[in-house]
Amino acid sequence: MTAFDQLHPALQHHIVNSLGWRSLRPLQEAAIAPILAGEHALLLAPTAGGKTEAAVLPVLSRALSEHWQGLGVLYLCPIKALLNNLEPRLAHYAGLLGRRAALWHGDIGAAAKGRLLSEPPDLLLTTPESLEGMLVSRRVDQRRLFGGLQTVIIDELHAFAGDDRGWHLLYLLERLSRLAGRELQRLGLSATIGNPQALCDWLAGGCERPWRVLDPPAEAGQVTAGAAAANSDVELDWVGSLENAARVIARLHRGEKRLVFCDSRARVEQLALALRALGVRTFVSHSCLSLEERQAAEAAFAAGSDFVIVATSTLELGVDVGDLDRVIQIDAPTTVASFLQRIGRTGRRAGSRRNCLFLVTREDAFLQAAALLQLWREGYVEPVTPPPLPLHIFAQQIMALALQEGGISAADWPHWLGRLPGLADLEPAQLDAVLAYMLDTGILHSDQGLLGLGGEGERRFGRKHFLELLSVFVSPPLVRVFHGRQEIGAVHQSTFIVQQEGPTVLSLGGRAWRTTHVDWPRRKAYVEPSDGRGRSRWLGAGQPLPFALCQAMTRVLAREGHPVRFSRRASDRMETLREGYDWVAPGRSVLVLDEDGAVRWWTFAGKLVNAALAHALRDQAATVRTDNLSIGFDGGVDLDALRAVILRVLSAPFAGIEVPLDEDFIAELKFARCLPAEARARVLATRYDLRDDLQALSAYPLALVRLRG
Repeated sequence: MTAFDQLHPALQHHIVNSLGWRSLRPLQEAAIAPILAGEHALLLAPTAGGKTEAAVLPVLSRALSEHWQGLGVLYLCPIKALLNNLEPRLAHYAGLLGRRAALWHGDIGAAAKGRLLSEPPDLLLTTPESLEGMLVSRRVDQRRLFGGLQTVIIDELHAFAGDDRGWHLLYLLERLSRLAGRELQRLGLSATIGNPQALCDWLAGGCERPWRVLDPPAEAGQVTAGAAAANSDVELDWVGSLENAARVIARLHRGEKRLVFCDSRARVEQLALALRALGVRTFVSHSCLSLEERQAAEAAFAAGSDFVIVATSTLELGVDVGDLDRVIQIDAPTTVASFLQRIGRTGRRAGSRRNCLFLVTREDAFLQAAALLQLWREGYVEPVTPPPLPLHIFAQQIMALALQEGGISAADWPHWLGRLPGLADLEPAQLDAVLAYMLDTGILHSDQGLLGLGGEGERRFGRKHFLELLSVFVSPPLVRVFHGRQEIGAVHQSTFIVQQEGPTVLSLGGRAWRTTHVDWPRRKAYVEPSDGRGRSRWLGAGQPLPFALCQAMTRVLAREGHPVRFSRRASDRMETLREGYDWVAPGRSVLVLDEDGAVRWWTFAGKLVNAALAHALRDQAATVRTDNLSIGFDGGVDLDALRAVILRVLSAPFAGIEVPLDEDFIAELKFARCLPAEARARVLATRYDLRDDLQALSAYPLALVRLRG
């Protein structure tokens, strides 16, 4: 019996006759047997590899064969745009079999949600935050809604697992299992990652049913790590400014459908304005645009040709904007995994190739882009590492359970949180200490043994029906922007606070707007179109570069040739860099003494490692400065003494080497104020454990170079 033969006969019929498929893809065949058996699985495939169908079709087969009633399947995505994009396709598949699929997220109106509650669909698409909202809502009968739940499918699992949203998701699954009275089947979908088995263990570890990674060989033409340049058309060009990038985009590839990635919303807006000024039909997509603006851009782009859409990573996560001709990357993403997602948006037509054009606008991004492509050619993909010790998520879950159940006893909460994801190895006393602190500070209160939200908890998290409690990430202080009654999007409040003459002119949706009024109590700004040059702020600080990427820079600087095709401008710039850094070699760090007496230790270790080392070496100079690649020492440095101290500091076990953590780091943990000071410090120290990177750096010889003018 083939894998296809194991599917329900009705599904077999519609795959062949209604969908017109002549065969299944490798992953779709490999997934049938384990999913039908109820196993947990991580399904891996490159972009456009058929992951969604590989999970959904066998699950629908189970629903038919096992006669599931009511809501049997949850489909979770990290962003609403992906949910909106998937819903028509999943509704079609379900409808062929007499089943229903529906959406539930913040943009769905109250009337539609009311209809869903009165007649639940068979498959519900939502986000973890909206799911949390359903669990704590008094308008939802959670036991009725989730009592028949059987399977949870998590799309883009890697996008969750790398931060606290992943822990939040796992705790939600524990609570859903309690409501359903059964272990829920867990199916994760992911693009290529560096540690698939570890990610699968994180998703399903401790479950009763078996779990496995499903990663069959890729089909011809699909992008995998290490794909040779002969199989993908990748070029790096140095253009020097965002304005020059706009000119290149306007002149090249006319008539094609182009998707341009920028890694900040502000740069998306700046580039869109520049392209429109050059007569290029341009659309914009990022998370701070209104739903109407995003939908209009995606619909127009998907339907036409000779367009450009400029986007942040929101369009990296599988949202279908039609058959793309070309992907263009402004500067560089920080991970190979992200690059694979982006290049995977192209080459889907028969006879076409995957492609990506890098247009580098900043000096600091040039070497980063080259190093990223070096890692890609070497076959490297970053591991996904969940942040350890999510004690603050435990605190959030206790508060959410108190709302969900109208009070929760100290004896009952362990039954709801089940395997305590990420905290199972802690002593019970450590969790009790968190609860005691929350009671002492008024975040919780106890009424005859039932824990509920106290006055401080209500003050911190009770606004807008406990909206702040539903998500585990920190929301920036945004102001919504309106043109008349039409909402355009949102910008950071500092957009209007920056000192300047006249009314604020901001950019949003790729257009300039002059502010006519800001209603601060309601956090609304009213605007009208402007011919001026606008600028908006979101304060989305870039991440420190990882150790592996910085180390790849040494290999780029020390080698001959290029990892991919370079333009003449890029080749010239790389040769200039190599001449200036001819002392760089892989596998060593270098103390450089400039002719003016300045000393800099070139570690190529990333900013977090360098910040920790600089903190340990802070007494060696009047001023110690860091960036991703080096540590600078100013003010009368004794070179021999410094070298001796560095070697001593790098000797294991690296006692005292830790990232100096301040309020900015604490703010990353949204519910950190629910933890005692010692627990908060322990969580942060554990999350910024640099021992592996320090161990690698300590194995390198420390060279000394004296530069002459």
